[in-house]
Amino acid sequence: MASRKSWSEMRDKRLSRPGAKAGYERARRAFELAEQVRQLRETRGLSQAELARRIGSTQPSVARLEAGGVAPTIETLERVAAALGLELAVTFSNLTGDARKRTGASRAKTA
Repeated sequence: MASRKSWSEMRDKRLSRPGAKAGYERARRAFELAEQVRQLRETRGLSQAELARRIGSTQPSVARLEAGGVAPTIETLERVAAALGLELAVTFSNLTGDARKRTGASRAKTA
């Protein structure tokens, strides 16, 4: 009988597949953004329903956003920022060596 693999071994095997790391990174970014939205909302003492009302959406939509289950559009993030009394700032940063390999950015030409 084959031995059972640990979660770490299974995760490492799955992440070694082409495209898996990029998907993992997208999910990580969505989760981190979701966590930030939730923390900002809670800091301001707003419920999901109140934030939804302010951005012209529904409570379940805000719940999905805060769970990291959706990739919000810039327009949605701008509405969230305005509802929270903030300004949305989108930035770019240098890729690490590993990220450069995943995206093929090391081969990209600059304009």
